[in-house]
Amino acid sequence: MTRMKELLFDFLQVAEAAALDSYPWIGRGNKHEADQAATSAMRQMLNKIEMDATVVIGEGEMDEAPMLHIGERLGTGRGPKLDIAVDPLEGTNLVAYGQENSTTVIAAAPRGTLLHAPDMYMYKMAVGPKAKGSIDIERSIAENMRNVADALGKDPSELTVFVQQRERHAHILEEIKGIGARAKLFTDGDVTCAIATAVESTGIDLFVGIGGAPEGVLSAVALKCLGGEMQAKLLPANSEERERCRAMGIENPDAPLSMDQLVATDDCIFIATGVTTGVMLNGVGRGRDGTQTTHSLVTYSLGRGMHFVTSHH
Repeated sequence: MTRMKELLFDFLQVAEAAALDSYPWIGRGNKHEADQAATSAMRQMLNKIEMDATVVIGEGEMDEAPMLHIGERLGTGRGPKLDIAVDPLEGTNLVAYGQENSTTVIAAAPRGTLLHAPDMYMYKMAVGPKAKGSIDIERSIAENMRNVADALGKDPSELTVFVQQRERHAHILEEIKGIGARAKLFTDGDVTCAIATAVESTGIDLFVGIGGAPEGVLSAVALKCLGGEMQAKLLPANSEERERCRAMGIENPDAPLSMDQLVATDDCIFIATGVTTGVMLNGVGRGRDGTQTTHSLVTYSLGRGMHFVTSHH
């Protein structure tokens, strides 16, 4: 049986190719062209890998993007049967306007082990390894902050919480303010921001907020690899979205989702490559001689560690 670890280098090359092909679009004001470039590069590289893979988390309808479609088959058709989760360019607006923290992201696991999350909003909460077991998405932000602080041996006022800068998060920011903790706001790129809770050098203790469900599953794979934890709840906006959940195998869309429901395996991989420099990764670099460098986070669940890889192209 093929372990996911054996495919790490192949998937690293996929993420790197997507980052390199989106690089020329940084700051040019055209997020769709940037996304198309990353998506095409990712598809081309994935189809070279000896595997029989199905996209279960694809790029979203919310962005009206050139999707790697949910249900799309990738690879040579031979080899291990896999679930693939992708965001060929996380932070399309960030690339379009030359802003920080855009990445290319891919995760993979044995077939049938990743949650088939519809493209809708999801409430998410994440922590790193030291606070694993301390969160409960059914409880208030303040109560979760106190429990995370206890797990980390801190006073609640010493916590730093990552929150996306959106009007829908005003009540979250009020709870953080009420407990005296720090809120750190980001505009886009919530996959890497959720993962930041598991990387001590970032100083992030808790991630919380509402964002895309597909990005939630991608974050959960990374956090499982890194020994952290994510909990989530889908937020279907109408009966059509509820029916879409059921059609994808989620019988009770209102039920909280545990880490093992999001990622039902201990054998998974996650790779992110920086496009523009961000909270964890450097962006694509270009030397005077035309050579390029990429900086990637590579992690494997059974390895319980992370590697930062700099490649020269």
